[in-house]
Amino acid sequence: MKVLVIGAGNMGLTYAEGMAKSPLLNRRNLMIYDVSAEKISSLEKISHFDVFDNLEDCLPQADIVFIVVKPYHSDELFVKMKQMVNPDQVFISLMAGVTIETIQNSLNAKKVIRAMPNLPAKVGLGVTSFTESKDVTRVELLMVRNLLDTTGEAIHVENENFINASTGISGSGPAYVFYFMQSMMEAALKMGFSQNDSKILVTQTFEGAVKLFTEANISPNRWMEMVASKGGTTRAALDSMEDNNVNELIKEAAYAAFNRATELGK
Repeated sequence: MKVLVIGAGNMGLTYAEGMAKSPLLNRRNLMIYDVSAEKISSLEKISHFDVFDNLEDCLPQADIVFIVVKPYHSDELFVKMKQMVNPDQVFISLMAGVTIETIQNSLNAKKVIRAMPNLPAKVGLGVTSFTESKDVTRVELLMVRNLLDTTGEAIHVENENFINASTGISGSGPAYVFYFMQSMMEAALKMGFSQNDSKILVTQTFEGAVKLFTEANISPNRWMEMVASKGGTTRAALDSMEDNNVNELIKEAAYAAFNRATELGK
């Protein structure tokens, strides 16, 4: 099986690096295409990539094609690709807001999968939701899932509405966590801690809380109850969040991202 990644930006290169180690490639190099001369020069130093700056040299021979470019570059790219597409190829789009129907019509392709990645894929802890057009076979879907799993965990969803919804949760979600971390670090600095100590306090707190949650079948609400004793410090903090409606504001933020993803798809 021959895999091509179109676009060697941060996310494209992240998925290319993960998939290059997959046994599905059967010891073949992963093909990667980009238009930047500087990027091409850098990629050519990586032994497990076959690097291309001309689509005619790589697209026709690919079985599975990952499209990882900015959505506003898609129209120009599709024009270049369309004459080289064959009906057996499977196209996986990691572009936000570009629908399966748009890709099918633009490329005259039937087998299209739309996926939503997130930033932790860069450290092998990503989550990628994906859904497919009706012409993608179960075997092809399984192969793509195995490739996506190389950067963390893949979740199959029923339709594109869930792709937009996962944008609001996992796609944009790391930024919500960073926002919370930044606020906590600023509070620590204001209390007198150094920059380094503030970072350690917040980082270890997040890592520890996530590990506790993933290793026990206990809900976040139950964990909060276990930590927050009546009249104690944690209860004071949680009461402050409730008084300021933080719970609802976080939900509204997630829905804002979801709604924007839906708008982009139109």
